[in-house]
Amino acid sequence: MIVKIHKTNDGRKIIAVCDDNLLGKKFEEKKLQLDLTSNFYKGDKKSEKEVLDLIKGAYIVNFVGEKSIRIGIMAGIINKGGVIRIKNIPHSQAIVL
Repeated sequence: MIVKIHKTNDGRKIIAVCDDNLLGKKFEEKKLQLDLTSNFYKGDKKSEKEVLDLIKGAYIVNFVGEKSIRIGIMAGIINKGGVIRIKNIPHSQAIVL
């Protein structure tokens, strides 16, 4: 998975997690769009364990792709009902409290 960590002005982390095979692609369906070509997603390759450790300290996490969604569900910060699909690509966001 590819992970990009962003920081807000007050130091909180916003993390983008994207399946490797989706990075650099763009998906559109009706009025919805997933643009994985932007710098928001261009980060570093991480293992499943590394992703799990990183999202524990996050404020907001953005998940795109089957593997990424599975990690979010495993971590207990998203559930299947909170996942949307755009061109059959799963996407979810979570605020970690």
